[in-house]
Amino acid sequence: MNEANKKREGCTWTLALTVCSAAIGGTFQYGYNISVINALTSHVQTFINETCMKRWGTALESSQVTLIWTIIVSAFSLGGLFGSLLAGPMAIQFGRKGALLLNNCFLFMSAILALSSRSAGSFEMIILARLLVGVNAGVSMNVQPMYFGESAPKDLRGAVAFSSAVFTALGILLGQVTGLTEVLGRETLWPYLLASNALPGLLQMLTLPWFPESPRYLLIDRGDREACGRALKQLRACSIFNAEMEEILHEQAGTGDTRAKTLWELFTDQGLRRQLFTVMVASSAMMLSGNDSIYFYASYIFQEAGIPIEKIQYVTIGTGACEFTSAIVCNLLIEHVGRRLLLAGGYMLMACWAVVFTVALSLQGKVEGMPYLSMVCVFAYILSFGMGPAGVTGILPAELFDQMARPAAYMIAGSMMWLSLLLIGMAFPFIVNGLGQFCFIPFGAVCMAASLFIGFTLPETKGRTLAEITKEFDKLNRKSTSNGLSNHGPNEQTQSLNDQTLEYQETENI
Repeated sequence: MNEANKKREGCTWTLALTVCSAAIGGTFQYGYNISVINALTSHVQTFINETCMKRWGTALESSQVTLIWTIIVSAFSLGGLFGSLLAGPMAIQFGRKGALLLNNCFLFMSAILALSSRSAGSFEMIILARLLVGVNAGVSMNVQPMYFGESAPKDLRGAVAFSSAVFTALGILLGQVTGLTEVLGRETLWPYLLASNALPGLLQMLTLPWFPESPRYLLIDRGDREACGRALKQLRACSIFNAEMEEILHEQAGTGDTRAKTLWELFTDQGLRRQLFTVMVASSAMMLSGNDSIYFYASYIFQEAGIPIEKIQYVTIGTGACEFTSAIVCNLLIEHVGRRLLLAGGYMLMACWAVVFTVALSLQGKVEGMPYLSMVCVFAYILSFGMGPAGVTGILPAELFDQMARPAAYMIAGSMMWLSLLLIGMAFPFIVNGLGQFCFIPFGAVCMAASLFIGFTLPETKGRTLAEITKEFDKLNRKSTSNGLSNHGPNEQTQSLNDQTLEYQETENI
């Protein structure tokens, strides 16, 4: 019994270390590069102006410097869009783990450009560096949840997949800390701050090769049953190994000899239309909710609350700490509370805080204490986002689509997310200028609509197999299952599963 417990503990640690290795060079990079750019603003803008003075002998107007800086910031979102479109083909061609490792090439090229930009006197190199690091983030934001969802056991699938959000929040927090003037936030060190994201990528390159590929990818995509068995033995306790192998064989029997779906095939598959629409709405709402925008607005709120300008950088770290804390708490709750409640409830709380935030901004300067209420709203909004939308959204494609549709589903979800982020990044200054203290009303409306949509359309997926989830969607569609795992007739599918399971058991001498 003690030996079995030791083996189970060893398998659990293997899964945990796999998650850490994949995430530190994956979604961690997204969070890190979102937050670290804020500390670079004044330094890079000064560099842009100095570069133009040397080239053309004249300084740029402030509006021109702001335009170039906006291009630098937006290049990250544009790169993320390209990366999300690359993620599917890379995950199919090189595997989930292989795609994550290969993805570091974009990161290292970005770091080289960032380090060389000042000596070369080229702000264009910074634009290209941000584009490449955006590609890296776009690939990792899609492939990593796919890798986790396919590698985790059913009872831990949500918690393991949600760890992507935990590492995103950790990246935001460490990016804020690294950007402090006492660390790398000084004017002389900004190229090193911009290139510091290469260190987590290097750590992943040194550790991830030691961990297994996704068992589902090995068996369903590659047809390599022995490799799948070895991967499961590394990741699982023996008591649950055989049952999960049967579940994967069941999914393989459903897919048959079909290849991975293309984007067009996924769009035209009527049996998956409701699932696809749900994922597209959830991915768009995640960015249209304005959570990333509130990070930019936080400095103004803290300044209005009377916090000295030189101290704001330290208080801002609290926003990253909030999201990190809430992500950890949600990671512990997700397998008990469920996906739908966390997702719909998180958006509902964000909508409520958006209303309170609007009231506080409207009464600022008229009623004493409103700046402090605004500060509370900033932290509460971020906490509500971290408690559900930040992590549950990335789990949905892994749980709603089978192995053949999953890469294309993540491509679509990632594209919607990055397009929405690009839209918000470009529109937010105009929203603030046009609506003033009412600028968070549109975000509150998005959150309310997302909460209602998810509450009414998304079935609970906690602890359920893909077949069970598909049947639930078919009930919502009011039609019998005609896609996914039922491409074969019931008897044919069951017989195929029994044959493959028996063959596997004889091979393993169970």
